[in-house]
Amino acid sequence: MTVTEHKSQDQQAQALHILETVFGYSSFRGQQADIVHHVVQGGDALVLMPTGGGKSLCYQIPALVRDGLGVVVSPLIALMQDQVDALAEVGVRAAFLNSTQTFDESMQIERRVRSGDIDVLYVAPERLMTPRCLELLQAARISLFAIDEAHCVSQWGHDFRPEYIKLSVLHERFPDVPRIALTATADQQTREEIIHRLQLEQARQFVSSFDRPNIRYQIVEKANGRKQLLDFIESEHADDAGIVYCLSRKKVEEIADFLNQNGLNALPYHAGMEYAKRTANQARFLREEKIVMVATIAFGMGIDKPDVRFVAHLDLPKSIEGYYQETGRAGRDGAPANAWMAYGLQDVVQQRRMIAESEADDTFKRVLGTKLDAMLGLCETLHCRRMRLLEYFGEQAKPCGNCDICMTPPVSFDATVMVQKLLSAVYRVEQRFAPGHVVEVLRGIDSDKIKQWRHDQLSVFGIGSDRSEAEWRAILRQTIALGLLTVDHESYSALKLTDEARPVLRGEQKVQLRQYQKPVKQKRSSSRSGYVETDLSAAEQVLFEKLRWWRMETARKHNVPAYVIFHDSTMREIAKANPGSLDDLRGVTGVGEKKLETYGAEIIALMAELSG
Repeated sequence: MTVTEHKSQDQQAQALHILETVFGYSSFRGQQADIVHHVVQGGDALVLMPTGGGKSLCYQIPALVRDGLGVVVSPLIALMQDQVDALAEVGVRAAFLNSTQTFDESMQIERRVRSGDIDVLYVAPERLMTPRCLELLQAARISLFAIDEAHCVSQWGHDFRPEYIKLSVLHERFPDVPRIALTATADQQTREEIIHRLQLEQARQFVSSFDRPNIRYQIVEKANGRKQLLDFIESEHADDAGIVYCLSRKKVEEIADFLNQNGLNALPYHAGMEYAKRTANQARFLREEKIVMVATIAFGMGIDKPDVRFVAHLDLPKSIEGYYQETGRAGRDGAPANAWMAYGLQDVVQQRRMIAESEADDTFKRVLGTKLDAMLGLCETLHCRRMRLLEYFGEQAKPCGNCDICMTPPVSFDATVMVQKLLSAVYRVEQRFAPGHVVEVLRGIDSDKIKQWRHDQLSVFGIGSDRSEAEWRAILRQTIALGLLTVDHESYSALKLTDEARPVLRGEQKVQLRQYQKPVKQKRSSSRSGYVETDLSAAEQVLFEKLRWWRMETARKHNVPAYVIFHDSTMREIAKANPGSLDDLRGVTGVGEKKLETYGAEIIALMAELSG
C-alpha cells in the first residue's frame, strides 16, 4: 500500500469515527461517504441533495477531519445561532460572524479564529466579502469552504442573492482550499450557472435523487381558499407544526388572524414586520410544538425543524424549484408529511401579471414565463405529480402511489368542443377582455357590461350555458396551462389566442382535459394514524411521551429548539431500547459521545423511574 493509499484509508476511518462518536450515526447515507472522502482529500464538489438528506454532514465532517477552520458561507443570519448551538450540543467548537453581533462579540470570535480555537465558522456572504474578514481568513488555516444554499448564485433561480456572485473570490484568494457548494434544488440551467459563477468547472458533481417519498403531494381546486385550508389542517394536522405560504404580506396577516380565530396557534412572518417580532416568531416556531407559521417565501430557507408535518400553499409558486424547496421543509425526519395547495384561475392571472409588470429584461421574463409554465403543468397534469416533479429535475420515476392523482385518478374527457367554444368566444370579443367577462359571455349572463359592449348579440353568447362558472374557470385555466391562451396584462388582463390555438379551432387537434370536480369538505383522514408513533407498543409510547416532555423542559433550560437536543427518531429508538445503562444508550442512533455525557444519566434515570 502506498503512502497516499494509507493516508486515504486513515482519513476514511477518521470520518467514520467522527460520524459515530460525534454525531451518533453508525453509517453514512446515500452519497455522503463519497462526498466526505472526496472533500477530505482536497477535491471541490457540487452537491445536490434533497432537504433532509443530510447535506450538513457533507461539510461538517470534512471540516473536522482536515486541519484548520471550516468556513460555511450561509445567507441564513437568523438561523446561524441555532446551527452553532446544534454543533455545540455534539461537542464541535462552532461560531458565527454576522451583523447581529456587537463589535466586542465579533472581536472575540476573530481572536478565537486567529488562535485556532474554532472548528466551524458560519459567515454571511456580505460579511465574508469585507476586507477585514478576508484578511482574517488569510491569517488563519482554512480546511474548506462550504457554500450553502448555492442556488442563490443563480440569476435564473428562485432565490437570487447578488452578494453570492462575488464568492468566486474564494477560488482566487484561496486556490488550494477545497470548496463544496450545496443546494437542495437546481435545474440544469441553475447548476450550470453555479459552476460558472463559483468557478467550479473542475468540481466533481454529486446529484442525489430529488425524491422525497414520505411527502404526499395534493393540489385542489381553489373555491374558498382559507376555508379549504382550515378544513385540511383540522382534518389532517390538528396537532401538528406546519407552514402556510402566501404571496403577499397582507394575506399572511389575514390568514394568520383567521387561523387564530378558529382555534389554531398561528404566527405571521414576512419581510415587512419589525425585525425583532419576525425573529421572535421564527424562534417560537423552532422551539415550540403545534405552531402554524403563515409566511411569505422570505421564511423557510435553512429551517432545520424536522417535525414539520405539512406545508400548504394558498398561492401558486413562481416555479417548480420554489415549490420543491418550500414543500421540502415538511417531513425532514422521514415520517409522513403533506404538501397541499389550493390553486385557481386567479393564481395564473396574478403570476402572469407579476412577470409582465416586473422590471426584468425580455430574456429574463421569458425564463420566468417558462418556469411558470412548468409549474402550471404540474398543477394541471393528469398523471402522477411526483413523476412530473422529478422529470423537471431530469430524473425518471414511476407512479408513486402517494399523491392525489395516484390515489384518486382524475377523470379526463375529450374537451375539444368545449375548448373550441372558449377560443371562439375570446376571438369574438376581439381578444380585449379578461377571463371573467369571457366566461359571462359563454354562460349567457345578461350583465350591464355585456349589454354595454353588445356582446349579448354575439353568436357565442350563451353557447356554454350548460356549464357552471366554476367548470368554465377550470376549463379556462387548463387551456391557459396548455398554452392555447395567454393573458395580456398590457390590455387589462385580456385573454389572447396563441398560435397553438389555430389547429384546435380548425378541428385538426383534439384536447383532453381533467373533468371538473366540485370541492368537497375533507373528512378526517383514516391515514391520520400515520402521523403518530404507530411502530411503538403501548409501553414504548409512554416512554416516548415522557422523553418528549423531558426534551421540552431541557430545551427550554438550554434555550435551544427541542430537536437540537434529540430528534423524534432518536427518542423513538431510545423508547424501544429502554436502556438500563450508558452502554445500552451508546448504540442508539443520534446519541454521540458528547450527548451521552451531557444527557445520558438523566435519560437512564428517567427510564428506570418509568420502568420501576
